[in-house]
Amino acid sequence: MRILIANDDGYLAPGLAALVEACQGLGEIEVIAPEQNASGTSNSLSLHRPLTVQRGMNGFRFVSGTPVDCVHLALTTLLGDWRPDVVLSGINNGANMADDTVYSGTVAAATEGYLFGIPAVAFSQVERDWAHLDAAKRAVRAFVQDLLAGPMNEPFLLNVNIPNRPDADQLPRRITRLGKRHANSGAHCQVNPRGESMYWIGPPGEVREGGAGTDFHAVAHGAISVTPLQVDLTHHAQLGAWRGRLGDSSAT
Repeated sequence: MRILIANDDGYLAPGLAALVEACQGLGEIEVIAPEQNASGTSNSLSLHRPLTVQRGMNGFRFVSGTPVDCVHLALTTLLGDWRPDVVLSGINNGANMADDTVYSGTVAAATEGYLFGIPAVAFSQVERDWAHLDAAKRAVRAFVQDLLAGPMNEPFLLNVNIPNRPDADQLPRRITRLGKRHANSGAHCQVNPRGESMYWIGPPGEVREGGAGTDFHAVAHGAISVTPLQVDLTHHAQLGAWRGRLGDSSAT
């Protein structure tokens, strides 16, 4: 079994080290992660500047780019004929649920593996600051063991959120859908010493839809949320309406 590991918090992040430790003994491991924290970079590729790849003191290779750059370079260049059987991303410092998944570099790294036809999983802890990371590590190991014990013939993309609890490895798993958030509180303006305005993007908004079956509901009730994701952005239900509105009489 070959396992490619990436993240978005950077190659020195405790969550990345925990994910690597969780996978020890389960197969051959390659780690390629961003040089700096790249949270919120979504599926961004660096197309207008060159990238460097170095190896850190911890043995992990790091890239001067985004999480997607890391996985893309790994699969197209760095790993040569070494094709992973699964791509794992995380463990992220904070939740990636609901609309957050659109912006998440953690989810994006896994998505890049999925787009290359490889099963992929993104792991996150629900709260920030790495509380009970050892328990999350044990939960991840059990999850990956169960995953590898089943069929891996078709690519899939899973988004996993683990509550920060000392018994995280004992919590049940719930298959969920993404909830929804309100828009965030807006940007925060500051003035620098030169008198120029600077803006900080605000924190995520409050939960708008967090009922039974959502990722929010699962973690709030002491369970690990597992959400299968897809990449198809087509609004299939509106195809017919737009054909009629814009004069497209084709049936395809």
